[in-house]
Amino acid sequence: MLLNRLRGPSLAVLSCAMGALLLSACATTGEASSSNAQTPVKSESRALATGLNSASDLNPYPSTYAPLPRQNMAIVGATVFDGAGRKIENGVVVVTDGLIAAVGDASTPVPQGYQIVDGRGRFVTPGIIDIHSHLGVYPSPGVQGMSDGNEVTGPNTANVWSEHSVWPQDPGFHTARAGGVTTVQILPGSANLFGGRGVTLRNVPSTTMQGMKFPNAPYGLKMACGENPSRVYGSRNQTPATGMGNMAGFRAGFIAAQDYRDKWNKYRETGQGTPPTRNLQLETIAGVLDGSIMVQNHCYRADEMALMMDMAEEFGFKIKTFHHAIEGYKLAPQLAEAGICAAMWTGWWGFKMEALDGIEENAAIVDAAPNSCAVIHSDDAELIQRLNQEAAASLSAGRRAGMNISEERAISWITLNAAKAIGIEDQTGSLEVGKRADVVIWSANPLSVYARADQVFIDGSLSFDRSNPAYQPVSDFELGQPGFNRPAAGTAQGAR
Repeated sequence: MLLNRLRGPSLAVLSCAMGALLLSACATTGEASSSNAQTPVKSESRALATGLNSASDLNPYPSTYAPLPRQNMAIVGATVFDGAGRKIENGVVVVTDGLIAAVGDASTPVPQGYQIVDGRGRFVTPGIIDIHSHLGVYPSPGVQGMSDGNEVTGPNTANVWSEHSVWPQDPGFHTARAGGVTTVQILPGSANLFGGRGVTLRNVPSTTMQGMKFPNAPYGLKMACGENPSRVYGSRNQTPATGMGNMAGFRAGFIAAQDYRDKWNKYRETGQGTPPTRNLQLETIAGVLDGSIMVQNHCYRADEMALMMDMAEEFGFKIKTFHHAIEGYKLAPQLAEAGICAAMWTGWWGFKMEALDGIEENAAIVDAAPNSCAVIHSDDAELIQRLNQEAAASLSAGRRAGMNISEERAISWITLNAAKAIGIEDQTGSLEVGKRADVVIWSANPLSVYARADQVFIDGSLSFDRSNPAYQPVSDFELGQPGFNRPAAGTAQGAR
């Protein structure tokens, strides 16, 4: 992200004390509110990062997320994009206990007693996933007192976690949901070489960050190459001040983390002496080295991406995703071969030198490489509300360039590929049996500028309904503002 960019709009939560109406809009305590609600996860079960001894050490701020009330249902008659490459006319999507139970054509059986949702004339997709957002850490109102996305106190702040800055009342979460967004990765800013850990959230109203936290989603370490770190610290007569300084700073961080990891391994093997003192900065980077934490790398230029890939080979770690990969098209085959996703915009370019070579065909060219992972992301509180249109613009640019890209493939850029880019593709990102029922019903083809998200389901729970104000949550922050009027039925909550 650009330092001091637009700070997103803000979310908060409706008071759960308002009774049955608001049972549909409160997910704050982790308490199951219906008989078929999933049990909240109290601790994560991934492999422990270097130097830690228990699951509670690995994740001392566990998710308390629990799905909202829901019904078993079947969406029938819609055109279905399943996110995994299929387009089904007159399709059927069956949801049981918040999971996808079946997806198919009109002959797909619907169990007796299921709620029937009429999808005729409409379109259905998986929920949109934005893998690069700063909602909650740069919330609205965009004032200095709430500018919590960049810990600009040193080039290596791998010790900080974005979840500790998330303000759940940011109304931007609501407007994003009205745009079909069901999952977001919230990242620190890009002032630093090592910016800190990101967090993946379910886009539900909540009083606490933990009430939004995606259970068992892996952590990602935000790293930033390029102009931002060298500009921020070079202007202070500090290091890094150049691209050379950036690389030296990265390498120093990984060398220190290797030493930290080795000391812990030796202590574990021998059991002699006292364990090394925990170091939150080195602990996160050591987690990258052992594969438990994914690298989410802000990097615009192809030559710098190539350097980062070489550095990953040097230290034996894997880069999961390059963000803002404006020049991804210049090394699309190499990215695909390395299994690295590229997250891109369509029309943003030229706002600084490292963004000068951006082209609208970028995502389409990256996507054309075998085994590629092209992703459309936002980094913006307004663009997150129309990621479907940003994907459509990339699709159109690719087709104008002579590339034969299907609509169903383009949908994957904001659904399944996005899920892969942050390591949750086994749970969401496509309408496949056994996955979370994150579903959007659109008024028209989602790749049309005229399409609006009519209804949004998260884990099978109706979380937004454009025609019903009861499912258009607003926050305590919004309700407390002079002159605030709740939008009438059928209007978007602040959507622009």
